[in-house]
Amino acid sequence: MPQYRVNKVKNAKAIEALNENRQGSLLDFIDDFVAKFPGLVDEYETLLTDNRIWKQRTVGIGVVSPERALNLGFTGPMLRGSGFAWDLRKQQPYDVYDQMDFDIPVGKTGDCYDRYLVRIEEMRQSNRIIKQCIDWLRVNPGPVITSNHKVAAPDRESMKSNMEELIHHFKLFTEGFHVPEGEAYAAVEHPKGEFGIYIVSDGANKPYRLKIRPPGFPHLAAMDEMSRGHMIADAVAVIGTMDIVFGEIDR
Repeated sequence: MPQYRVNKVKNAKAIEALNENRQGSLLDFIDDFVAKFPGLVDEYETLLTDNRIWKQRTVGIGVVSPERALNLGFTGPMLRGSGFAWDLRKQQPYDVYDQMDFDIPVGKTGDCYDRYLVRIEEMRQSNRIIKQCIDWLRVNPGPVITSNHKVAAPDRESMKSNMEELIHHFKLFTEGFHVPEGEAYAAVEHPKGEFGIYIVSDGANKPYRLKIRPPGFPHLAAMDEMSRGHMIADAVAVIGTMDIVFGEIDR
């Protein structure tokens, strides 16, 4: 694992503290983070979960019923916060999620506070998933990417020392690869909800049509409905609970 070096900004003692968990492999570094993270989430909860001001600003704000959340096209924590247990990793498993042991947190009232609690618990569940992956990789070491360099780039060391690998790298990043004619839609459980890609191929090395289904777009569309009857200041809590990134919903 790469380590920090002493510089004019940090002295040797500070660098030693930074490198404390960098003595082993990347897997050891991630394992160290996974061990510490639940305690940090506990600190977040100590600060917020029973905080009187936090609850006054989030309880009963932006309430959405399960039926209305479905009709509005909500996914992810926005849908689960309303009490609807829908998660693509469980309902339509992909990768190795069907082999992972984790729970799907759901809310009861569908307000900003419930969605906050759902997101807090999802951090804990994500930590569980990462820990299981670490344990599996320790028992099953080996390559984690295909060696077919017509579809996956070679490592930089090989690319800089082997002419054949350099050609693979050049062709992959300038031309790409040809995909058979057809169409497909694939979606993953993004932290904000369902992130989907619809793609149409005409057999060329570039898509004939590509449509991205961002999770935040239907959420922001419900902003007016969720904010009605509240104070202008509550718009901050409503937008925050949607976890909007305006780059993904800009059209």
